[in-house]
Amino acid sequence: MKKILLISDTHSFIDAQILKFVKQADEVWHAGDIGDLKVTDAIKELKPLRAVFGNIDDQYARAEFPLDAKYEVESVRIWMTHIGGYPNNYNRRIREELKTDTPTIFISGHSHILKVQYDKKLNLLHLNPGAAGNHGFHKVRTMLRFELSAGTVKNLEIIELAQRG
Repeated sequence: MKKILLISDTHSFIDAQILKFVKQADEVWHAGDIGDLKVTDAIKELKPLRAVFGNIDDQYARAEFPLDAKYEVESVRIWMTHIGGYPNNYNRRIREELKTDTPTIFISGHSHILKVQYDKKLNLLHLNPGAAGNHGFHKVRTMLRFELSAGTVKNLEIIELAQRG
């Protein structure tokens, strides 16, 4: 079993509140718009990190992290990207590949809107953790955490951190 903390859209912001949840996870996944690499460096000091770069990320983040990350954890196939859309409205860049290389969990960020949605057509779980940072239009900073075990997702929780700003 692995405990996963899923975050996105930190936009160079990390604080003790985020790090408290990082310490409770086995792995942290960041779905892009990292901002300053001090964010991912702070996470990597505490836990293993998987991340993708987002549209605001500079050449340093793009050199360290991929546009798309595809991997398997606890027999669960993951595809994480920053701008991916959601069921019935996937990004054109990935739409066809999602049909032929369908993960168990499809993760995207970008919208700053927390979303957990099951795609019945593709038989996948879509996760967007919202935004953990202070930059953007969201009112509450959010993250997701869950457990992966023997091919299943368990104990999915929404974490509301605080008001933005």
